Amino acid sequence: QVQLVESGGGSVQPGGSLRLSCTASGSIFSINAMGWHRQAPGKERESVAIVTNGGSTNYADSVKGRFTISGDNAKNTVYLQMNSLKVEDTAVYYCYGKLMRSSLPVVKEYWGKGTPVTVSS
Repeated sequence: QVQLVESGGGSVQPGGSLRLSCTASGSIFSINAMGWHRQAPGKERESVAIVTNGGSTNYADSVKGRFTISGDNAKNTVYLQMNSLKVEDTAVYYCYGKLMRSSLPVVKEYWGKGTPVTVSS
């Protein structure tokens, strides 16, 4: 089984920073993309940042200039550095992975269980 495990969530004051990590484990043949989505209370889940195997990145307009996504291929880990956090960034952040297992040549999407981020005074 493939698992995505997040860490790094917590509580922070506006203007503060947090660094989220997500590690994919299991029998993985290749990873096409990994990233982060979030869901705030009363809102739909939205994509925050994605990085592809080729290194290209995509950010939601609301986080551009404040968040940075990066990956460590050797560790099958993706990071999200969040700076200048705002109250509206409060949400559960979910790790996303688009990958292929070693046992089957099919690309599938996987999700972590989520890590909460709370930004408040």
